[in-house]
Amino acid sequence: MTTRLTRNATSEPTIEPDGEQALLFDMDGVILEGYETDPEVHTRALHDAVVDLDLEAPLESLSALETYEYTETFATTCQELGLEPTEFYALREEYSAKRSIERIGDGARGLYDDVGVLDELDRAYPVGLVSNNYDPTVSFVVDHFGLEAFSFVRGRDLGVEGFRRRKPEPYYIETALDALGLDNGIYVGDRETDLLAAQNAGLIPVLIRRPHNETLEPTVDSYLEIASLEELLEFL
Repeated sequence: MTTRLTRNATSEPTIEPDGEQALLFDMDGVILEGYETDPEVHTRALHDAVVDLDLEAPLESLSALETYEYTETFATTCQELGLEPTEFYALREEYSAKRSIERIGDGARGLYDDVGVLDELDRAYPVGLVSNNYDPTVSFVVDHFGLEAFSFVRGRDLGVEGFRRRKPEPYYIETALDALGLDNGIYVGDRETDLLAAQNAGLIPVLIRRPHNETLEPTVDSYLEIASLEELLEFL
């Protein structure tokens, strides 16, 4: 297995052989193909929300509400339109989740070829899925593709609170650890925010290289790197 440290690393992270360990994984870019949800999903979801509320608004205002992020601009624009910002954001996200589920169900995104190794890992370790994607979408992916290896599955809650708890905050990773009754293990992701969240939760960060992150140079002090999920068999 390929292991790698950043230039600033002072020691190589290791997994202790004793004790049960959690194997936690990000979803987008690690299990499910593609770096993130297509932005068009949020554009269409905004249209759904506008129709739902029978809202009339200038196009320039609506464009500010298409963003995935809950920003000051988003909140201010809602207020100018007479909308309660957090309520409208939650409604838009509800439609975003529905649109993303439809898109995956229609075959727009599939699984990476190395995902099959999860069944083998599951025989020896508790395996969990923790994602910044919406919880309904994450649950759909697990059911749709029959990913039975995951004993814990969690995406972020819809709405502002869920947005603020997304990685690099460790909230959802810590929720997984509590549910599994463990406090050590690894978290496999494809971005720096994943590595930071793992570090913040006291887990060993593992970066998996995919085509979309070939040039990523994380600034995290210490992490392990793999080129395929199958390398975890050697690593563990």
